[in-house]
Formats: sequence, structure tokens, C-alpha cells
Amino acid sequence: MGAAMDESATFRHTTVLLDEAVDGVLARPDGVYVDGTFGRGGHSRALLARLAPGGRLIAIDRDPEAIAAAAAIADPRFAIRHAGFADMADELAAIGVHEVDGVLLDLGVSSPQIDNPERGFSFRFDGPLDMRMDTTRGESAAAYLARAGEREIAQVIRDYGEERFASQIAKALVARRDAGAPLTRTDELRELVARTVKTREPGQDPATRTFQALRIHVNGELEQLDEGLNAALRLLRAGGRLSVISFHSLEDRRVKQFIAAHSKAEVDRRAPFAPPPALALRALGRVMPSAAEVAANPRSRSAVLRVAERTDAPLAPARG
Repeated sequence: MGAAMDESATFRHTTVLLDEAVDGVLARPDGVYVDGTFGRGGHSRALLARLAPGGRLIAIDRDPEAIAAAAAIADPRFAIRHAGFADMADELAAIGVHEVDGVLLDLGVSSPQIDNPERGFSFRFDGPLDMRMDTTRGESAAAYLARAGEREIAQVIRDYGEERFASQIAKALVARRDAGAPLTRTDELRELVARTVKTREPGQDPATRTFQALRIHVNGELEQLDEGLNAALRLLRAGGRLSVISFHSLEDRRVKQFIAAHSKAEVDRRAPFAPPPALALRALGRVMPSAAEVAANPRSRSAVLRVAERTDAPLAPARG
């Protein structure tokens, strides 16, 4: 498709909350760190610039184009792994790493992914209805819509897109498919949703929520997040940091609840005077983009950074 050759010129990416996320995760300059979402390497390069000669950074990404971009980093302290961050424990174990000083996750879709029509993430350009983060495996959005039932599609759009017209959209999708014209292009999906959704918030395209929902489902993003947070917790040594940037409420709610579950003691009503349990995390706060960053990069406006620090409390044994 030609995009890989001139991607740096055509598909630019501005890293969101760059300094804040690196400040949040960098517990010690000579430590071992994981950038679980390499993207185009903004956070990785900033981390490497601040790591001591004895430091180490392992980056992970599902996107083959991100893996190719990582080849430009010629630094003996740096390694890249082609995987989802949910698999970080196995990926690190494969190279002999079992504890880390920090894990950084930037959950947003990168600008090169959004802006490249061939990836099918955006309704702003016509392209194949793909939406896979990892184009080497898994089911595309078009393939999913070609086989799934109406009730299942409606649930995906309702749950992951918080779309109140989910049932009507699913019915229209299945009716078109049954008529022998299954969706294969982003423009086709955008136009179908536009005809089905009669009202929408000012300034928002009617297809926004449906595209988000299908992308989340195709990539198993919320399951990846749950597994990745648990993996990070088990990898962090005492004093290590977790730094997570999310871009919509479904993600941020999960991150917030995960940190709270491991950093806030609940009183046991059956034994109100019992000593509080040892907590595995200490919440260090929430950071939002500055007005200047939002003005310079409108895509940052919904970003939320949450940071937590690993305590020395033991974890319960992993299940299974």
C-alpha cells in the first residue's frame, strides 16, 4: 500500500501527556521498564533519554507497523516485542525479565493508525473495514459483521459504544447483509449509521460510537486492559510505578477501579476493628492535559493519566 515508506511524512503522531506519563512511571533511572504500547515510540524515546546507562526498556506492540518503526531505535538498552501488552509477563520471561520498575500504557489508537485509510479505523476516510491492531491475525470488523447475529452486534455497539440506537443499527446491518450486500468499506458503515441514527450530539458524527464499539470488540481491548493491568501488578517490584493513559470512559473506569481495588481498604463489617489488609498499590493521582496541549493536539482532550506505585505488600497467588 506504500504507506510504510513515507509514513513519517504522511502519518504523524503527537504523543499525549508525554512528560507527565514518563515522570509518573520513572521510579529510578537505572531500572527496567515496559512501554506496553510502543506506537511510534514517543514515550519510549523519552524514557530512553532519561534512563541511566544501566537502565533497560522493553517495548511491546501488536501493530506490525509499530514493530517496523521500532527498528529505527539503535540503543542497546532497548528491545521490542510483537505482542499485546496483556502478554507482557510471558514476553518478558522469554528474555529473562521477571520484575520491572515501571509499566507505561497509552491506550489510545495512534494517529498513524487513524489517519491511514487502509487500516479502517476512521470514518473520515474510505478504506477496508478492518480495524485490527494486529493485521497479521484475528478477525476484521468486516468479517465479524458478516457472521454475527443481530442481537450480538447490538450488544457490542451498546456496551462498547454506549450507543442508544444500537438495536436499530444492528437491524440495518443485518438487513443489508441478508440482502446480499455485506459491508466491506468504512464509507458503507458510516453511511448506514448516518441513515439509521436520527439525532446526535452537536459536533459528533453519528458513526463515532459504532466505530469505537467495533474497534474495541475486534481487538478485545477491554479484556486486554484487564489482563494487562493484572500482569503489570505482578511484574512491578516494590516502589515500581504504573502509568496509564486512557481516552474514553470505558477504559478510564477500569483503570480507576483497578487502582482503587488495590489501594483502598474496605472495612469488613463483620470485623470492623480488624487491622486493615496490606494494599498492593498506592494511588499517586490523576493528570489531565493542559489547555495548551489540547489546543495544540485536539486528540488529547479526552486523555486521562492515572499513576500508582507498588507497595511491598505480598500479592495473593495467581489463579490457574
